[in-house]
Amino acid sequence: MDYLLLKHFHMSCAALSGSFFLLRGAWMLTGSPMLTRRWVKTLPHLVDTLLLVSALGLVGWSHQYPGRFPWLTAKVLALVAYIVLGSVALKYGPSLWLRAVALLAALGVFAYIVSVAMTRNPFPFVAS
Repeated sequence: MDYLLLKHFHMSCAALSGSFFLLRGAWMLTGSPMLTRRWVKTLPHLVDTLLLVSALGLVGWSHQYPGRFPWLTAKVLALVAYIVLGSVALKYGPSLWLRAVALLAALGVFAYIVSVAMTRNPFPFVAS
């Protein structure tokens, strides 16, 4: 497998992961019974696992490591925030209002992660 193939696989997994999160968030907000389906509980985790494995493959292949490259460090820290906010949005939020706020915040962090990846800049919204 070459680097570009792995990179495109990673980007596809990221798009799928974000799409599944948005869909599950919409179902959560509407109280849809779809959230209880087995494939809804399983498939996003499979995609996220493939996303993580492909990310580790890219790190190993490119020798670009968090801590050494500020943009990659920002992506990893934002990923932690995304996971926490996503967990509050989809599972641990005690009220629908808090879940909705966490969902919007998580989607904002997801957009930040994508923009950092595209620009390789930890401050992608600041003109340079």
